[in-house]
Amino acid sequence: MAYLVGAGLALTVAGFAALIGLDRDRGFYPTVLMVVASYYILFAATAGSGSALLYESLVLALFVGVAAAGFRLSLWFVVLGLAAHGLFDWLRGGLIANPGVPAWWPSFCLAFDLAAAACLAFLLSRQPGAEARPFERRGHSAARSDTDTER
Repeated sequence: MAYLVGAGLALTVAGFAALIGLDRDRGFYPTVLMVVASYYILFAATAGSGSALLYESLVLALFVGVAAAGFRLSLWFVVLGLAAHGLFDWLRGGLIANPGVPAWWPSFCLAFDLAAAACLAFLLSRQPGAEARPFERRGHSAARSDTDTER
């Protein structure tokens, strides 16, 4: 059930973001990557585990770095980051002892991350040159001021 809910939620978030145009911003999916990676900090804090908080902070720093690289260089880094985070969710229990993580969370997060990665990969692959402004394919363009149109 956690797999279905995780994948379904990712598809719902991606679909709603596309519907209202939120995903046209280059920072949307990098932000999603940073947020999903930050939940383990919350779990460590609620459990009061200082060692888990330290290790989870190091992992978060890695994924924030990938999100930043994706934002600045190529959104394909974000695709890889989301997929890697999903796979790391599956392996994390054997690597980091975090007593605050719910038993169902790794499965949920794996499915969410992989579905979000697939959504972004699909959007990026739909249009050549989509890397610069990946979501303008729907005829939307970045807002321009009146002075930009007069030049």
